[in-house]
Amino acid sequence: MDTAIDPGQPAQLSFAPATEAPELLAPPVAAALGGIDPALSARIRVAAIDPGLADTAAFCAAYSWAPESGANCIVVAGRRGERTTYAACVVLASTRADVNGAVRRLLDARRASFAPMADAVALTGMEYGGITPIGLPADWRVLVDARVRDVPDAIVGAGIRAAKIAVPGAVLCALPGVEVVDGLATG
Repeated sequence: MDTAIDPGQPAQLSFAPATEAPELLAPPVAAALGGIDPALSARIRVAAIDPGLADTAAFCAAYSWAPESGANCIVVAGRRGERTTYAACVVLASTRADVNGAVRRLLDARRASFAPMADAVALTGMEYGGITPIGLPADWRVLVDARVRDVPDAIVGAGIRAAKIAVPGAVLCALPGVEVVDGLATG
């Protein structure tokens, strides 16, 4: 499917049920969708995008999507001594994860930082710029800022740079293993 954007035309998204378009999902995402309550997975949709526009700012500009409707999923590494704990944090694209405050405390870490790109990609089985909270390793915490719950359709990665998932914030917050956290993000 050609998803290149004609700079003279507004970009259009064509969403389909995510469970019916596994080719637009990273393998761990597709596998995880199969294990989710069908009432929830039925509300998750996916659309092909130009992979060069996967980064939030470029995506929002090209597809006329408000940053308040986009959600970034970042991989954080918390360290205490020799122990490293990984977690995913989902915050609105118009905010910033409070990595050194709220996230560090939630992970009971002495230090917390964005995980190196190579680690995030290797550990998730997803492409950088497309990491999503669906299909992450089972032992990871998935922390979602409470403001995401109110977004009608949060746009997150699909595990690949060539697609985006639209999921109602309330559905995202109801997914297995998700912890909704007040004050996870600032801004």
